[in-house]
Amino acid sequence: MRLKLDENLGLRHAELLRQAGHEVDTVHDESLSGAADDAVLAAAWAADRALVTLDLDFADPLRFPPEATAGIVVLRPHPHPVRSGIDAALAQLVAGLGRSDVTGRLWVVGPGRLRQYEPPPPDLPAAGRR
Repeated sequence: MRLKLDENLGLRHAELLRQAGHEVDTVHDESLSGAADDAVLAAAWAADRALVTLDLDFADPLRFPPEATAGIVVLRPHPHPVRSGIDAALAQLVAGLGRSDVTGRLWVVGPGRLRQYEPPPPDLPAAGRR
């Protein structure tokens, strides 16, 4: 899988994902550190890469619709984003990528869990959408 790591994940995290067989680049690689969220997601989209981040803002499918992307993965290590929690969330991500494709989807991944946002079908009336 082609992945782009947001600035809140480091080179060590990129290496862990590369060792699992994924092609990884980072926001730092493109000098996008400090860039607006929209610019970060646009760079991931342009490179056909799923964005992997700790930034909870990307978990809002109304602001960042995943359907038009290569995927959005929000890591949620609990209770704090310490090294072991991030490593456990990355391990869960690797396992999830081995079973399913994140393209066009939003995944919220934590240690031992992976939740997937499914957009409502386009023909569902607006009143039935949540």
